[in-house]
Amino acid sequence: MTKTALHLFITSLILILAQVVVFNHVCLFGVAVPFVFLYTLLRLPVTLSREWLYTVAFLTGLVIDIFSDTQGMNALACTLTFAIRRPVLRLYFTRDDELADPCPSIASLGFMVYMKYALSMSFIYCTMVFFIESFDVYGIGIMAMRIIASTIITTAMLIGIDSLTVRRREKRS
Repeated sequence: MTKTALHLFITSLILILAQVVVFNHVCLFGVAVPFVFLYTLLRLPVTLSREWLYTVAFLTGLVIDIFSDTQGMNALACTLTFAIRRPVLRLYFTRDDELADPCPSIASLGFMVYMKYALSMSFIYCTMVFFIESFDVYGIGIMAMRIIASTIITTAMLIGIDSLTVRRREKRS
C-alpha cells in the first residue's frame, strides 16, 4: 500500500506541476483546456474513506488555484466532482469486490469501463469548473463548446497517461 501511495503522490506532484506550468496555458481552438491533474484523483483507491477523498480533492484543487490564481474555483469543482465519485463508479460496476485492484485504471476496470468512468468524471468536472467560472448562462453556446471540447481532450489525455503507466509497469515485470 505504501508503494501505491508513494507512486500516486509522485504522479500527483508531476501532474500538478505540468497542469500549472504547461496545460493551464493551453487552450485548443480557444475552447479546450486539458485538465491532466484529474488523473491522480481518478486513481485514488475506491476503499479510501469519504473524508480523505474530499480532503485530497480539495487540497489538489486548492494547489491548482494557488498557482493559477483562480480563487477557489478548482477546489470547489474538485470537491463537488469527487463527492459524487462513488455513484458514478456504481454506474459501471455494482460491487467494490469486482475490482481486481482498488485503484481504478484500464488494467483493473478494462478499457471501455475506464473510458466511461474518465469521461463521466471529466464531464462533471468541466461542467462545474466552467459554470463556476462564468456564473451565468448567457453565453450557453460557448460554454457548452468549452465543456464538450475540454471533456474530450481531458479524457483522451487521462487515458493516454493511464496507458503509459500501465505499459511501464508491465515492461518491468
